Amino acid sequence: MGDPKEITALQATTILISTIIGVGVLPLPMFAVRAGETSAPFVTFTGIVMAAIGLMILTYLGIRHPQKTIITYSQDIIGKWLGKTFSIVVIFFFLILTSLTAREFGAVVVTAVLRETPLEVTVIVMLLLASISCRNNINVFAYIHNLYVPMILAPVLIVVAFSLKNANLLYLRPIFLGNDIRDMAGGMLTVSALFQGSFVITMIIPSMKTPNKAMKASFWGILISGGLYLLIVIATVAVFGPEEIKQIFWPTLELARTTAIPGNILQRLDIIFLAVWVLAVFTTLFSSYYLTIHSIKELFTLKDHKVLSYFILPFVFFLAMAPQNVLNMYEIIQLIGRAGLLITIMYPGFLLLIDFLRSWRRKKNVAKAS
Repeated sequence: MGDPKEITALQATTILISTIIGVGVLPLPMFAVRAGETSAPFVTFTGIVMAAIGLMILTYLGIRHPQKTIITYSQDIIGKWLGKTFSIVVIFFFLILTSLTAREFGAVVVTAVLRETPLEVTVIVMLLLASISCRNNINVFAYIHNLYVPMILAPVLIVVAFSLKNANLLYLRPIFLGNDIRDMAGGMLTVSALFQGSFVITMIIPSMKTPNKAMKASFWGILISGGLYLLIVIATVAVFGPEEIKQIFWPTLELARTTAIPGNILQRLDIIFLAVWVLAVFTTLFSSYYLTIHSIKELFTLKDHKVLSYFILPFVFFLAMAPQNVLNMYEIIQLIGRAGLLITIMYPGFLLLIDFLRSWRRKKNVAKAS
């Protein structure tokens, strides 16, 4: 028996927001500025639009097949074996994405906070937290996301708002004149890749009370998380300028460090920001981990996903430890992220096209028969 259909449109929205806002918050301005200089906000905006198109395609597919996830309805659309082959690729991609999220979290923590702690310890602790949490059903999954969204959004918005008093608008000009067009296109793909967690919508729709409201949930999910990402890039570029950001790995953390609340209530916002960021990383990791084990369950038609939560842990940890250093890690993240757009945007697009063609042919055959 599947999980009861209890997820509301609001819960679906909060799941998307807290899944998308995650580890990528810190290096996002660096990716955007290296690709587009002063055009970083434009690069970010275009990346968000691209991610939104992918999410809308995925959501529309889910509404057309409200009882199933992409793992099962892909077999109905393109055939059992081809569907299963593509599903294995999707699962493996999210396994890698989960491991890279854990590794990036570990890298930031041991560099910025716990300098004496081994990297392996921080990574394994976060992965254990995620694997234990993943043993719950999808309704508990929704409640956890619901609980954390206000805690994630509010402090980030406070940092952005108070940092703007140090802004220099000249750093944001010219808006459309950036680097080479190929660099900008690459940056757009990298920004779009930060939204790949939104793929979790395919797992949520079958558990929604009213699957038809999924499109509304997706729209608000991408609007709020994308809007926040865009604000972060604008604020960071306006405060530091493109040249300085190129030298910083985590510009958003620097933004929190240089921002103080008037009246000296809090002089160091970066401590609070880091605590919030840990929550955001956890919810992102939780979603991609849950999506991975839920998809394996669907692929092999298992009764329960709980047994898988510890089973995949060593594989995720091993992959997380593969990058040699921070530079190598970000090279891999950009490479995997861009390649992953074939899985998170092109593949659903291909499925939707085949689905349309099949239903059109079916209608034509029915018309002929009558």
